Amino acid sequence: MLPKRFLATLVLAAAVMPAAAEMPKEINFGIIATDSSTALRGRWQPVLDDMGARVGVKVSAFFATDYAGVIEAMRFKKVDLAWFGNKSAIEAVDRANGEVFVQTLAEDGAGYYSLLITHRDSSFKTFDDVLKRGKEINFGIGDPNSTSGFVVPSYYVFALNHIDPKTHFKTIRAANHETNLQAVLNKQLDVATNNTEQMALLEKRLPEKAQEIRILWKSPLIASDPIVWRKDLDAETKSRLKAFFVAYGTSGPQAEQERQRLLGIQKWIGFRESSNAQLLPIRQIEVFREKSKVEADMQMAPAEKQAKLADLNRKLAELNSQLAQAKQ
Repeated sequence: MLPKRFLATLVLAAAVMPAAAEMPKEINFGIIATDSSTALRGRWQPVLDDMGARVGVKVSAFFATDYAGVIEAMRFKKVDLAWFGNKSAIEAVDRANGEVFVQTLAEDGAGYYSLLITHRDSSFKTFDDVLKRGKEINFGIGDPNSTSGFVVPSYYVFALNHIDPKTHFKTIRAANHETNLQAVLNKQLDVATNNTEQMALLEKRLPEKAQEIRILWKSPLIASDPIVWRKDLDAETKSRLKAFFVAYGTSGPQAEQERQRLLGIQKWIGFRESSNAQLLPIRQIEVFREKSKVEADMQMAPAEKQAKLADLNRKLAELNSQLAQAKQ
């Protein structure tokens, strides 16, 4: 028999030892506003139902009118994990205690591309037309937190060509990918940003409409979209979620059916493990873009400009170092 003093110590230790975190009763999955919530729910719900069955917890979809709404929901713990683009994932990581844990896999196994599109009947035939005839163009840009709709074209199309889109175009308005695509098809916009994932969806749903689109510009490859969870989720929930995503569409008797569901969302075929390191190239673009703006600002005092450029060069050096380490 154990001594009473030892038993008392065990009882006291049990009383002060923190209980293991419990699985939540419900998980909220955030979905960025690339399309209407109705359309997105229709494409995502079968996957969320599978997730709930596999993880053992009800999974509910969370929608907002813009990307920032999903980021803020994660910040205030209304969302537990979410599908983001790389730019919005940066905001979630920096402001909402988020962490990339997997990324989507496209059919070709690579990533996707930002596009500038126009109607096939428009007089704008080339990317050079966009650069030279801006005052004739009603332009559609993406959500400010959209990687392919805003960040990538802002750098490759505007910053590298020393263009301020606010003054370059006849008019400019921001909307999600689907809204911009429909506006081009209806000839309400002359040119708009978009991406190859959205075009693939159009080709699947309405191939005759896809033939009405002309692509004027295509970006360098963008890393596939990340899935981000809150870092403070309990370890068991994280373990089950990662196991679900890594296996989904790739193994088990339902793999083919799961893959078809993913193809219906964004032409995906599965997921693979990832980390915050996949966001580094987009962080670089953001700093490059800011540096270009500072260099072009003729009103800024020389001392202030020198200080800002030094700070931006320091940030770029840090990002280059982090990217080199991530590739090792």
